[in-house]
Amino acid sequence: MPEIQNFTMNFGPQHPAAHGVLRLVLEMDGEVITKADPHIGLLHRATEKLAESKPYNQSIGYMDRLDYVSMMCNEHAYVLAIEKLLGIEPPLRAQYIRVMFDELTRITNHLLWLGAHGLDIGAMTVFLYCFREREDIMDMYEAVSGARMHATYYRPGGVYRDLPECMPQYQKSRFRSKGDMRRINQARQGSLLDFIEDFTERFPGCVDEYEVLLTDNRIWKQRTVGIGVVTPERALQLGFSGPMLRGSGIEWDLRKKRPYAAYEQMDFDIPVGVNGDCYDRYLVRIEEMRQSNHIVRQCINWLRKNPGPVSLEDHKVTPPRREQMKSDMESLIHHFKYMTEGYGVPAGEVYAAIEHPKGEFGIYMISDGANKPFRVKIRAAGFAHLAALDEMVRGHMLADLVAIIGTQDIVFGEVDR
Repeated sequence: MPEIQNFTMNFGPQHPAAHGVLRLVLEMDGEVITKADPHIGLLHRATEKLAESKPYNQSIGYMDRLDYVSMMCNEHAYVLAIEKLLGIEPPLRAQYIRVMFDELTRITNHLLWLGAHGLDIGAMTVFLYCFREREDIMDMYEAVSGARMHATYYRPGGVYRDLPECMPQYQKSRFRSKGDMRRINQARQGSLLDFIEDFTERFPGCVDEYEVLLTDNRIWKQRTVGIGVVTPERALQLGFSGPMLRGSGIEWDLRKKRPYAAYEQMDFDIPVGVNGDCYDRYLVRIEEMRQSNHIVRQCINWLRKNPGPVSLEDHKVTPPRREQMKSDMESLIHHFKYMTEGYGVPAGEVYAAIEHPKGEFGIYMISDGANKPFRVKIRAAGFAHLAALDEMVRGHMLADLVAIIGTQDIVFGEVDR
């Protein structure tokens, strides 16, 4: 009988479960993985260098395209870094709006993660359920910024504009009956805040539906319990953050430990795991969606009672309103200078980090006093998790690799930057 030898095989970079252009070179002993070597760089888009060649306000849109599932959270870290260098603080209403959209973004990130993770492991129904709710959040993005994904809504000194007083409605179509039109437009009769409030009332029931499908499903548990276990000590050593760290039992969340925006005023809990496996990380993210929904409701209540400005009136940093620009010469000059040259930022260096849906997302920025950054370095949450993939998959079967990549919630736009 011939001797069985280890063999090397490629996983990706076009594999449907790779969550981006990830190439893994696997050393296999039969169907057991003995080594996994992640090869990145196939999506490299030079975001950091592009940000260094443009005025500060022209790079906000690039941040949306890093982790293209958590758009406004990326923007938040970038504008926080600029605000720290400028020594400015946005109005309180703008901070509450930012917190509300950060949490809606966290929900939409976890919905895509849950749907794709379920699809990878073989649970197709949950994918369709998750995208049903995700569509509503995409509509909220569009209502407030004009874009369904790459919003460019956060700006240094506040946000682009206040929340709209009316929610766009679906138009008549030959593919929908009058009854269908009435049903899908029912929650869209009022303002955007009314629509978000209606969503927050429905959403906990939707999360219950996901849990009915998965949490006690024996196939789901067989694919996730005891898979990709990381101890709390090792999770810290590997630089984990976000649900990956909390899934291992360490209660670390920048929203509580290093509060920014209006998070100090928010009441919420930090879910943590016990065993540090794929199943615990799933439970942590499910509970995070419930907690995010709770935070959004608190923001809605505050925003209803507290009207006010959503952007600073300093036109060196924020552009003047359109009607001002059309009627006042000084405002026109401010607008022209802002759009063409941007603004100078005092020399210095700063690191601004937020609790991104995937972990700690940070922007390290150096200014030399010019109108564009001297250096931008992005601390992507997924990069540290991907670096631990080899350690997490050794000794597991090939099919378990798919579950472990899914549980890391990797998006390659931020990993390859």
